[in-house]
Amino acid sequence: MIGYTCVGTNDLAGATAFYDDLLSLLGAKRFFESDRGIGWGCAPEQPMFSVMKPFDGQPASAGNGVMISLVTKSAAQVDALYAKALSLGGRDEGAPGLRGGNFYAAYFRDLDGNKLAAFCILPAAS
Repeated sequence: MIGYTCVGTNDLAGATAFYDDLLSLLGAKRFFESDRGIGWGCAPEQPMFSVMKPFDGQPASAGNGVMISLVTKSAAQVDALYAKALSLGGRDEGAPGLRGGNFYAAYFRDLDGNKLAAFCILPAAS
């Protein structure tokens, strides 16, 4: 159902460096690039993540209650994304761990304050 997501930035070069490094852990590559933004994806038929300068020319701001969630293949990948985001200057919004049942997630903010999550569904205990 979701085709792509987009967050705003006030520093396209900084955001591009942050997301190039972070999203490479998921195997994502740049799918488009313009003077206003960049989009990354893993495959053309899968949702894309993009970062853009706002089209109205006003400063970008992080939406209150807005969050983009990145699906991963494992808890180790959640941990790696969280650690990478913090090492790139992102801010902690919730360390990796179980969030009820077998939902494993971590939360962080990018350089512009946009909130992201990384999650996976762990196999059910037998």
